[in-house]
Amino acid sequence: MFIIQGMMADASNSSSQSPGFTEKLKSWLSWSWTYLWLLWFIMLLFLIYILRTPLKLQESLTAVTVFLNTLTPKFYVALTGTSSLISGLILIFEWWYFRKYGTSFIEKVSVSHLRPLLGGMESSSASSQLFTSINGEAEPGSSSVSECKVWRNPLNLFRGAEYSRYTWVTGKEPLTYYDMNLSAQDHQTFFTCDTDQLRPADAAIQKAWRERNTQSRIKAAYQAIEINQECAAAYVLLAEEEATTITEAEQRFKQALKAGEASYRQSQLIQHHGARQDAQHRRDTNVLVYIKRRLAMCARKLGRIREAVKIMRDLMKEFPLLGMLNIHENLLEALLELQAYADVQAVLAKYDGLPSFFSDISLPKSATICYTAALLKARAVSDKFSPETASRRGLSTAEMNAVEAIHRAVEFNPHVPKYLLEMKSLILPPEHILKRGDSEAVAYAFFHLQHWKRVEGALNLLHCTWEGTFRMIPYPLEKGHLFYPYPGCTETADRELLPSFHEVSVYPKKELPFFILFTAGLCSFTAMLALLTHQFPELMGVFAKGFFSTLFAPLNFAMEKIENFMPSSFWHQLTRI
Repeated sequence: MFIIQGMMADASNSSSQSPGFTEKLKSWLSWSWTYLWLLWFIMLLFLIYILRTPLKLQESLTAVTVFLNTLTPKFYVALTGTSSLISGLILIFEWWYFRKYGTSFIEKVSVSHLRPLLGGMESSSASSQLFTSINGEAEPGSSSVSECKVWRNPLNLFRGAEYSRYTWVTGKEPLTYYDMNLSAQDHQTFFTCDTDQLRPADAAIQKAWRERNTQSRIKAAYQAIEINQECAAAYVLLAEEEATTITEAEQRFKQALKAGEASYRQSQLIQHHGARQDAQHRRDTNVLVYIKRRLAMCARKLGRIREAVKIMRDLMKEFPLLGMLNIHENLLEALLELQAYADVQAVLAKYDGLPSFFSDISLPKSATICYTAALLKARAVSDKFSPETASRRGLSTAEMNAVEAIHRAVEFNPHVPKYLLEMKSLILPPEHILKRGDSEAVAYAFFHLQHWKRVEGALNLLHCTWEGTFRMIPYPLEKGHLFYPYPGCTETADRELLPSFHEVSVYPKKELPFFILFTAGLCSFTAMLALLTHQFPELMGVFAKGFFSTLFAPLNFAMEKIENFMPSSFWHQLTRI
């Protein structure tokens, strides 16, 4: 029996390895349609010409001509009007689909269904590249996939004290369901562990993170506190979602800090006693780091900036391995507010230009790092920079370095300059961002626009130089200058992360698809024909006959030459065959 199973396995392997007859036929047909379509077309015309007598093509053509001559102009008006209406409806649908999804519906269907039938390779859809890890941990693979991962926004706002207040004032939801769902996954990853079911309070708060309704989450957090007054995660939830002011949120986080430090010290003593204890310690570490970071952000928002900087520095020193949380971006923003540019440069020296996980290319961690480096170099020359003077005498070394830094930043994220130059309106940043995408640009400009305005002439220098980047990268999706090619999946992911009332910035700017232009031209042309036929029926009839006679004149000329060249007996014999 084992021998039979082995033979069946070998047979299945050999059959899976060797292509079948269907695959061979399909590949042959695709090859023939790719390279020999002209020959096929000529053979088809030749065959139709040979069989014109048995098929009575001449008589059929004469009957059709007689029928068309008997039609009134009203028929042609109705025909062209109907064609114009249908093409107009197609145009409206194509335009709506392009505005919503950034591609042509007809083109998408053609690529998805017709191209595989003709042997083309199915391109991986943008949605398949949008699968994201919560921590931003990259799986081994291509760089484009890693750049399309969604990351936690290091400067995300407070839901109760900021996002909810925006909703109360404007009636608009600043967060999408996709963004909030990612946050729920983050909370379940960072603030829960396998041993939570053994403790009633932790089990209650674990259930709270899975609740969709805000009030249900708050109610579950209070239940956890009733069970255990030292449940740090419950205070975190209340600080994030129930507190309506930053001061109130800070008070809740201080309660959470007290409980979190106690839990951290207890789990630290038993972390090496087993896998469960180690998982619990990791969870308590995540909770403590999150609390301290949010306390630093509260201090920053309340104007106690030096206190915020101290908390962040201590946090980075105490937990150096948690670099994926990008606490240094919070530190950079606070140092810029203090105008401590020397300290900013020291932080950039440590975090800018680190090697990528996938190659030796030095890739900035974020737009914050890249644009902050450009701001520091622009600060050295921007106050005296004049485009007229620079065009006369050329750029100095310092000005050249500043321009190159701006070009580098724009290549990394080309959406940021429009927000910094206030060419596009800002919205509240989402809780998650996409590196090099519009969501990251919104998050960066929301917090750093004031720092650019504070440096005299920095925005003027940016305005004069940022568009020059695109001359160095004419095909950004295929080849970059300093970085990897710009990922093509950013638009789809940003549409999921950003609210519907925000117009997503698209790069590179997409031209209108061919089918939209084609349907627009077809609609306009048929509408014009319908109008002219209705107004001038006799003249349009003469014009149509003249047009078709001119159109078929070369074909008739070629047929006469073939008739004269070939002997009549040869055609007679072929016809009999």
